[in-house]
Amino acid sequence: MQGDQSREAAEERASSADVQGDESKDASDTAPNISDADALNILLEMKMKRRQKKPSLPSTVTELATEEGSKVYVVGTAHFSDSSKRDVVKTIQEVQPDVVVVELCQYRVSMLKMDERTLLKEAKEINLEKLQQAIKQNGLMSGLMQMLLLKVSAHITEQLGMAPGGEFREAFKEAGKVPFCKFHLGDRPIPVTFKRAIAALSFWQKVKLAWGLCFLSDPISKDDVEKCKQKDLLEQMMAEMIGEFPDLHRTIVSERDIYLTYMLKQAAKRTELPRISEAEPRRCVPSVVVGVVGMGHVPGIEKNWNTHLNIQEIMSVPPPSTASKILKFVIKTTVFGLVGYGCYRIGQRTVQFILSMPVAQSYLQKLADINPRH
Repeated sequence: MQGDQSREAAEERASSADVQGDESKDASDTAPNISDADALNILLEMKMKRRQKKPSLPSTVTELATEEGSKVYVVGTAHFSDSSKRDVVKTIQEVQPDVVVVELCQYRVSMLKMDERTLLKEAKEINLEKLQQAIKQNGLMSGLMQMLLLKVSAHITEQLGMAPGGEFREAFKEAGKVPFCKFHLGDRPIPVTFKRAIAALSFWQKVKLAWGLCFLSDPISKDDVEKCKQKDLLEQMMAEMIGEFPDLHRTIVSERDIYLTYMLKQAAKRTELPRISEAEPRRCVPSVVVGVVGMGHVPGIEKNWNTHLNIQEIMSVPPPSTASKILKFVIKTTVFGLVGYGCYRIGQRTVQFILSMPVAQSYLQKLADINPRH
């Protein structure tokens, strides 16, 4: 009896499920197709609804505006900070930007798609292959300088167990979630920065700076990082070491302030709304931009915001000085000399080893016996 009742209940549920499936199928068949224009409008409306007119922003955000009415929200970050990651995510979600600009150049863009574990490993491993690549890409002196700065970054990475650039990766992820949002690289190419930095130093200044970077070993805690939210940790450490070299500070910090400001202004130009076809009239509106930069660059960006900027001068690379040429020659000569001496020592030992072998000694004895007869 109970088996019959169970069977009847199962059949009733199956029948009900079939009816619901037929109804949903009929509903899907009768649902109108959405045109491309409607889809675009829906996405734009969704974006505008999410965009807060009076966004609730972190205290690390500085708001700037252009003459055309565009708004720029500059998030000042510490490059080794979980708090900075959260600030970036919140800002992008609140303002739903048209463009996100980050303090990266094309030579460092790979960090956006690498996972934290890989970056942590890469940052800790500074080997001969990386040195050769840096020298090949930037030249001898600039390549050595780049490796020394990487050593500073690796020191922080090792102390904190945290890979740099987490805020840029978060910005990249969040930008992908915002409809019609573009992602721009806003920093000056790193080879230009290093070459201009090297050219600004005298021979002894280069030696002194390299010495300071080579023997960096001060411990750093996570609390130190958060305390440095008013000034980026990496740049603060660099500022302490290059305090005696104002020209170096100018090339590494001040000139990049100008470049970042210029790129933010370019991104903040009026944006063209998406169109279905070329026949549709163009519509341009003020942009909303989020900039993600180190906290140390924010005062410089504010200072340069209302000035006319020309970046041609700070993009030029001066020819190497006589001191640089001499140092380059000395280093190359030393390297080739060491290699040559190494080959000589290896060759000398190899010859001695061969001559000590019984077969070689027997052959030499035969030659000695033959020569007197002639």
